[in-house]
Amino acid sequence: MQPSVIIIGGGLAGLAAAQALAPRGFRVTLLESRNRLGGRASSFNDSATGQLVDTCQHVSMGCCTNLAHFSKTIGIAHLIEPQPCLFFMTPDRRVSRFRADNWPAPLHLLRSFASAHYLGIGEKMRAAWGLVQLQRHTSDDDPPFADWLARNHQTPRLVDRFWGLVLVSALNETPDRIGLRYARKVFVDGFMTHPRGFEVEVPSVPLGRLYGDELTAWLGTHQVDLQLQRGVKELHVEAERVTALELRQGETLAADWYLAAAPFDRLLDLLPAAVIDQHACFGNLRQLETSPITSVHVWFDRNATELPHIVLIDGVGQWVFNRGETSAGEWYLQVVVSAARQFHGLGHDEVERQVITELRRLFPRLQAARLLRARVVTEHAATFSAVPGVDRWRPAQATPIANLFLAGDWTRTGWPATMEGAVRSGYLAAEALLTRAGRPEKLVQPDL
Repeated sequence: MQPSVIIIGGGLAGLAAAQALAPRGFRVTLLESRNRLGGRASSFNDSATGQLVDTCQHVSMGCCTNLAHFSKTIGIAHLIEPQPCLFFMTPDRRVSRFRADNWPAPLHLLRSFASAHYLGIGEKMRAAWGLVQLQRHTSDDDPPFADWLARNHQTPRLVDRFWGLVLVSALNETPDRIGLRYARKVFVDGFMTHPRGFEVEVPSVPLGRLYGDELTAWLGTHQVDLQLQRGVKELHVEAERVTALELRQGETLAADWYLAAAPFDRLLDLLPAAVIDQHACFGNLRQLETSPITSVHVWFDRNATELPHIVLIDGVGQWVFNRGETSAGEWYLQVVVSAARQFHGLGHDEVERQVITELRRLFPRLQAARLLRARVVTEHAATFSAVPGVDRWRPAQATPIANLFLAGDWTRTGWPATMEGAVRSGYLAAEALLTRAGRPEKLVQPDL
């Protein structure tokens, strides 16, 4: 008889675990409390039009090898479009383009970096020296990145226009709050190791569609029992084993193995207090901090720009994604603001006003355009914060509970809070389960 496993959570981590275990002889039940898959990488229906709108635009990079493997396996890779050129705009509307040349890393971006208009030649030399020092740093220690920047003579303007420009988007945290380890990982893995590492990849469809027909068809083909709107209330633990789980509807389910791929605060709600207090891997989760992301969705009566996306320098927003004409006479822009603590205490109307004022100033076509509608969405706990030493609070995927495993970008993956980290965690959790089942197998994909 096939061993059974219940996966709690239909986000990327849970989906990756299901995709890893279902073809390997497990009867997989996937429980998701909402009526859709994708977790934080999901969409909602705009009440005004019924249009599918992403909660927040999610992007990948060329260095995200496990996300790429997951997408190819379930048949959605064709819905993700590489962006070989990145566009950077300053408040004076000047634009610099970053595109890799056919040179070996890390020289592939040298020409684009040299021509970037928003840094002076002295700043570029100082930044390049800092990158060399960062690549040379091989210690596993994780001191405050701000201290490292100061020791390496990086000026406040350079932090804002170079280091922070990249890191706030990549880590959803500001340079003054992050540790050296993941700052280094972003720059070394993303920009200095492989010519394709920096290449941004953007879904060509809403996330709700990305994790839609192809995914559910794959799950059906592999006999995954997908149960939506089935939230878990509690895990029953006896003698260091999960004996059953109780659904919010009152029903009890049991399996041989359990894999929790819920957010870390939800996991703390599911576990008995005595188990949390007994095992540091669970109790340490209380130490994790979170960071917010705000996205502002706007629809105008004309197109703002022909560019597919723009990174804003010294702006209110950080990324502008041009989603094109989504219906007759309506052009849709999404503005993403990571680590959006500056909006704390502001109402949606004020956030919307600030963003739209900036858009009209940056894009002359919008100065006389009619705003058709707008919507502000904030995820207050969008990701865990990559503060210095954060890995000491992140648990491994195998737990002291014999048949319980964890997945989520907040587990110990060697990556920050990203879609790649979520998929890696699902693969690592499946590896840990297979090992305990006496069938060890390597599932995590190699880096570029």
